[in-house]
Amino acid sequence: MSFIKRFIEEMPKAELHLHIEGTLEPEMMLALAKRNKVKLPYASLEDVRKAYEFSCLQDFLDVYYLGMSVLLTSDDFFDLAYAYLEKMNAQNVRHVEVFFDPQGHTERGVSFDTVMTGLTNAFDKAKRDFGISSKLIMCFLRHLPEDSAFETLESACKCKSYIHGVGLDSSENGHPPSKFERVFKQARESGFVAVAHAGEEGPPAYVSEALDLLQIKRIDHGNRLLEDGALTRRVADSGMAMTVCPLSNKRLQVVEDLSNHPLRKMLKAGLRPTINSDDPSYFGGYMNENYLALQTALDLNLDEIIQLGRNSFLGSFMTDKEKQKSLDDFDLFTQKFR
Repeated sequence: MSFIKRFIEEMPKAELHLHIEGTLEPEMMLALAKRNKVKLPYASLEDVRKAYEFSCLQDFLDVYYLGMSVLLTSDDFFDLAYAYLEKMNAQNVRHVEVFFDPQGHTERGVSFDTVMTGLTNAFDKAKRDFGISSKLIMCFLRHLPEDSAFETLESACKCKSYIHGVGLDSSENGHPPSKFERVFKQARESGFVAVAHAGEEGPPAYVSEALDLLQIKRIDHGNRLLEDGALTRRVADSGMAMTVCPLSNKRLQVVEDLSNHPLRKMLKAGLRPTINSDDPSYFGGYMNENYLALQTALDLNLDEIIQLGRNSFLGSFMTDKEKQKSLDDFDLFTQKFR
């Protein structure tokens, strides 16, 4: 095993862009379908794996929402989240900030409370078992109308002690951040931190809208902001983190090949990118796999890997005290490893 591969695998890290529904592995999908007597259009595990082959965001979302149909009880959401957290413990991920899509469940008749109970129980257990800290970020589905987002926000306000922030995901093209300006304003006034997917498929203007209209504190994806020099300088000067998802970018053809990934350009431009797995069961890898794939493709050196690792804690929503403790532990690890 190479030095840098071992460093990546043992390095303490945080994940800031992870959709919990996107951790549904084919084996669990079939098991939950059987448990809940849900009929799927797949006869075998191989059929499910074939369905996980896609070439654009919408094709992925079609399979993604179908997979959600097997999640019906709080035990289902617990099992889903805890399986992910076990993997994170094995990959030395010490803190996670996890998206969930309640509208994808409530519109199927699954209550908001059912989702929350399963997820929070899993995160509480992982904190006890592994010491992994966590924050939940509730996303609005941008292909649904504003009224649905307001209804979802109302439910979230009843669970404010468990939900740290609100985000914006699903189909980006044709659904600009400005569509949700009013609901994000109310969410911020209710005490939620705002983030948003922007500049993945959508243009740099979507990033500007997310910054100006939604007043986000972190950019999810953001690859295309590099097309706008003034916007790039603005984000760099702000020190705002970006949650970059390499294997997702490759599978959804945001980049044709990882050797052309803009990660190094982001670093050179003074931006603060972080490495994340997005929807790992669908895109072929969790945190370490994303780091290793990008390191191989771009020949990232140790200093660049260290910067990315530190960025993951710097860009988190931990308290200043928690963040400093994590950075101290990270720096101690790098010193000992060298």
